[in-house]
Amino acid sequence: MDIKQLQYFAEVAKQKSFTRAAEVLHVSQPSISKMLKSLETELDVILLDRTERKIELTDAGQLVFEYAQRVLHIMGDLTASIEELRQVERGFVKLGLLPTVGAFLLPAAIAGFKKRYPHIELEMREYSARPLEVQVEQGHIDIGLTVLPVDEGRFEAIPLRSEEMVAIVHQEHWLYGRESVDLKELEDESFVLFTEEYAMHDVVRQACLRAGFEPKVAYMSSLWDFVGEMVAAQMGISLVPRSVAERLNKGRLHVVALSWPPIDWTYALICRKDRYLSHAARAFIGFVREHAYV
Repeated sequence: MDIKQLQYFAEVAKQKSFTRAAEVLHVSQPSISKMLKSLETELDVILLDRTERKIELTDAGQLVFEYAQRVLHIMGDLTASIEELRQVERGFVKLGLLPTVGAFLLPAAIAGFKKRYPHIELEMREYSARPLEVQVEQGHIDIGLTVLPVDEGRFEAIPLRSEEMVAIVHQEHWLYGRESVDLKELEDESFVLFTEEYAMHDVVRQACLRAGFEPKVAYMSSLWDFVGEMVAAQMGISLVPRSVAERLNKGRLHVVALSWPPIDWTYALICRKDRYLSHAARAFIGFVREHAYV
């Protein structure tokens, strides 16, 4: 039994005429007769009472007609749903974010996306950089918002926005009032760094190593605000993206640009290279790239 058999039979049952059914289906009447005969043979029942001038359903025919309508309705819904997916009218996207980063980068993009695609659901979870990559690689989330670099052998990376890293210092620090500083000048400073599972930790450490010194770590934290408070309390200095520094700077901190070497902090969306990416997920990536929210 196949869908075409049920479709032909259901149309004959509705029209009570082979001729009118053939016209509706745009097929020949012999094709319909042959299809219905094969259906009756397969089910081993008589579906249509042809003894009268008007075609009537037998009891078996009525039963098959009821089921055929259900099946054809389900198939119609399935076809429409698939088409909606192709047109990105509905779907589900699992998005992983770096803590805090997503909070100030994506709200406007998400709001715009939901307005454009109201039936696509977004599920957002926070991870530090390394666990986020693991989640993407294992397929638990579709897209990750992280910081470059990433392993381009495993991930497709879509760069979004780059910004400079800056130093933040307390009000009584010798750098207070300076507009810029060479990273090498910070060799004797104590640093308040993010914990090792965060991309920020490696970015700062590698930059210091390139400048010729190993940073002296006074404290480590996983919280942006706590890092800022520790710097304000004169426990050390820190290097953070400028957008973060501006959020933390409430009169108690001073922001100093790094004159050399410049340290880029580039946000990117990542997805696994060898994994199917849904229409909804691709629509989200395209929307974020197209609109200058980040």
